[in-house]
Amino acid sequence: MTSLPAGSDARPVERVLLLATPNTYRAQSFSAAAKKLGVEILWGLDMPAALCSGWPNVVALNLRDRAAAGSEIVALGQRSSFAAVLALDDAASLAAADACERLGLEHNAPAAALAARDKLVMREYLQAAGVRGPGYCAYDLQTDAVALAQRVAYPCVLKPTLLNGSRGVIRADSASEFVAAWARVRAIVVGSAGNQILVEDYMPGAEVAVECLLTAAGLQVLAVFDKPDALEGPFFEETIYVTPSRLADAVLVEIAAVTAAAAAALGLRTGPLHAELRINAAGVWPLELNARSIGGRCSSTVRLDSGVVLEELILLQAVGRALPALRREEGSRGVMMIPIPADGMLREVRGLAEARAVAGVDEVDISARLNYPLVRLPEGDGYLGFIVAHADTPGAVEAALREAHRRLGFVVEPQILLRAK
Repeated sequence: MTSLPAGSDARPVERVLLLATPNTYRAQSFSAAAKKLGVEILWGLDMPAALCSGWPNVVALNLRDRAAAGSEIVALGQRSSFAAVLALDDAASLAAADACERLGLEHNAPAAALAARDKLVMREYLQAAGVRGPGYCAYDLQTDAVALAQRVAYPCVLKPTLLNGSRGVIRADSASEFVAAWARVRAIVVGSAGNQILVEDYMPGAEVAVECLLTAAGLQVLAVFDKPDALEGPFFEETIYVTPSRLADAVLVEIAAVTAAAAAALGLRTGPLHAELRINAAGVWPLELNARSIGGRCSSTVRLDSGVVLEELILLQAVGRALPALRREEGSRGVMMIPIPADGMLREVRGLAEARAVAGVDEVDISARLNYPLVRLPEGDGYLGFIVAHADTPGAVEAALREAHRRLGFVVEPQILLRAK
């Protein structure tokens, strides 16, 4: 933090390094929050240096190389005196934790960051701490899938250990489905990251997302999101998030307790936390914990009654300022991540004006570009865009999101896509 001249009453410059991919949806919201708070942002983007030459307040980093990125961040911090280094994407979390430890900044331990990044390590930590979870085992990519399919229990879920957003996650109900799923997941892992496939028992039940802030006072739940569309497989594309949850108060108390226990099991103790959990007759089960805030345009649904938004909260904590009372606003908010209807080339989007005219809809943002290819899950990792809405009740928000989506039309020209056999 920059020092002040003697006798000055002005606040010292608080500088935060934000690590992200170049196509992050969060740039505008974090920039607006920083401007409101008087915080200076430097962006560390995962891209070649030549592509960001001349961009103000941007440095290029190879965030996939944890050691190299960490060393570059440390060198930047020694020159720029950061108040904090924050990872907005999972891929940057390990480099951020390493750099913060070396710079003496508030952070989650690198081991905790790894546990929140690697699904196998997460399962091991949760099991060791006695936090309930599905049966699981990880297998090398060279494993004989046909032989393995005769040994696993069904239904099961196959997933990469180092990807997020449901990419590469496939349910199998039989040996033949397992072999086909293995081939698809293996092809995704080979082309991305990791060298293992995690196989878990399938957990039935309703699914929720929980947005939290880990503070000195413990885990603070900011929002619990219902996911009203069933996520039963074979793929697990998320669509609608609505808060506040319509679950019973007793269930919400258990959700908070299980989330806190899971975070403690991983060693997470500070900063934003995004968790996914399932609820069934046996109780609440953590699916994943991420040491970051909610992605996409979903963060606009998390607001306090004071008007403070999620990005402001994150920055306030990062620079060590006092937090406001963490009381959520009245009413309800929600978002739909618009699903990709088919693989192919996006040629036209219809009905935008009609969708935006739906009562309660705040925004319809089509982020997919025309004349670019679309790839659905499990191989793909994106959405067509986002619909954001607010209303007095969760039911009204959900209805507005569905009606806006119904009014949209997408012209997708089929393309030939080669898949693993």
